[in-house]
Amino acid sequence: MCSTSKLIIVIMLSSFTINCFAAPALTRLGIGQKATALQMAGWDIDVRPDGKGLPVGQGTVSQGETLYDAKCASCHGSFGEGEERWPALAGGVGSLTENRPDKTVGSYWPYASTLWDYINRAMPYPAPKSLSSQQVYAITAYVLYLNELVDEDFVLTQNNLATIKMPNEVNFYRDDRPDTSNIRCMDNCKQAAEMGIVQSLRGITPKQTSKLSNQPHSRGNTIYQKNCLVCHGSGVAGAPIVGDNNDWAKRLQQGLPTLFKHAIDGYTGQKGVMPAKGGNLGLTDEQIKNAVNYMTGSQ
Repeated sequence: MCSTSKLIIVIMLSSFTINCFAAPALTRLGIGQKATALQMAGWDIDVRPDGKGLPVGQGTVSQGETLYDAKCASCHGSFGEGEERWPALAGGVGSLTENRPDKTVGSYWPYASTLWDYINRAMPYPAPKSLSSQQVYAITAYVLYLNELVDEDFVLTQNNLATIKMPNEVNFYRDDRPDTSNIRCMDNCKQAAEMGIVQSLRGITPKQTSKLSNQPHSRGNTIYQKNCLVCHGSGVAGAPIVGDNNDWAKRLQQGLPTLFKHAIDGYTGQKGVMPAKGGNLGLTDEQIKNAVNYMTGSQ
């Protein structure tokens, strides 16, 4: 049986707990600041299939062609066919039932809003979020044109994007499989040295796995193939192409120590951008130096 005094204490403690945890974190902890409407708008960029979330703007196919040639063609091909193993954006309609389907924007993607949203978030590859809304509309219009989904005089706007029906939309459905959780390895986990390194940076399902060799030349080649080939094999973001002696000669004039520093710490020049360690911060400084030596022929 509970006494009156004990009951009062319980009520007081309950009230304190509710008030404490209901108070804003800023008041309780005395840190941070409330996000402004402008800051929240910077994160609120998702676009729905019905067009909700699209900013006001427009872009023509012809405008998109110019932008595409400058910012997209080096990876995706002049007509969306894909360069080397970079993904194709056009073609492949009717191939989804084949053994090797071509999953392009026109053959596979369900909504035009997905295309706009992806370009806006992640493209171009070396400089995501660098395009204005008008440029995104224009490039989206051109990619749709490459897939014969709009005419060459089409003007894409926030009002008509949702009206575009993609060929494969009807084959998408809500996944009703139950959610599952993987069990994290806590004991007797596989050692990193025993794992093969998978080539997965070129946008396509990898085919090749290998372990690092102990030979300096092989080590540099392996690091290059798996971390540097994406840019230095095709000149993305102004990267000097391996084998282009004239382009590398200008950089070698600075000396290898400077090239090592730029590759390790990152560098922005007049011609392009080099992310720190090529974007793979898990690489050691020695691995980066081996890759630079391999690309410059210094080994």
